[in-house]
Amino acid sequence: MFSTPAYAQAAGAAAPAGPEVIMMQLLPLVMILVVFYFLLIRPQQKRMKQHTEMLGAIRRGDSVITSGGIIGKVTKVADDELTVEIAPNVAVRVVKSTVSQVQGKSEPVVANDAKS
Repeated sequence: MFSTPAYAQAAGAAAPAGPEVIMMQLLPLVMILVVFYFLLIRPQQKRMKQHTEMLGAIRRGDSVITSGGIIGKVTKVADDELTVEIAPNVAVRVVKSTVSQVQGKSEPVVANDAKS
């Protein structure tokens, strides 16, 4: 309306973007990815590794807490299942990956002690 054709044509011309300009535009995206890696991805991988090591170290006699809140004593360990005694003469089978915490490590079972 108030613009002249010469003014409109001059505004459309843009300088070609060089490699420096492209790098400056990508720098914030790269920085966000680096921050996400160190604040989110790396700590999660660390927690997963610790959880896997904890599951591998579960032995008979350990007291465990499942993610459902069941607290019990491990009576049998299979490949990816545990039998957990939750009350006297009440045992349940749980998937090993649902164990969220090992409360108390048991002492190794000692062979027959000689009583004097």
